[in-house]
Amino acid sequence: MVKWNNNNHLCHILNVDESCIGTPTRAGFGGIIRNSTGFYLSGFSDFISNSTNILLAEISAIHHGLLLAADMGIGLLLRISCLCCPSSEYKAFLSSRNFSIQHSLREENQCANFIAKLEASSNDDFLIHSSPPKDLLALLRNNSSGTFFLRV
Repeated sequence: MVKWNNNNHLCHILNVDESCIGTPTRAGFGGIIRNSTGFYLSGFSDFISNSTNILLAEISAIHHGLLLAADMGIGLLLRISCLCCPSSEYKAFLSSRNFSIQHSLREENQCANFIAKLEASSNDDFLIHSSPPKDLLALLRNNSSGTFFLRV
């Protein structure tokens, strides 16, 4: 059993994820920035047309999330669902802005997974979600209340 948590960090948390769906296949990605109690601060989503490159989508999510956090003037803990190693450019960016990276299981990263799938099935260009999409609210409530999910 797993749940979304802040791992006792008092910081802002960026959860990112990617999704490949559709015919023709395209990769979507998205992320959510929250405070340590799970309160939604901002989110974003985009897609990469005619691509099945999951790593490119994941790195794009990290890139856009870090830029959004920097624009918001916050340092954060980055939680991602895949294990990818940031390039030296990202490592320098992370260290200069008080960011750190931590792996997150997909079951505890359901909100970012939702927003990535939302964009993979949409034709919208890059979107910043200043408030959470309506269908995301129940997942955010589950995260904030500490609901456990079965690890598949």
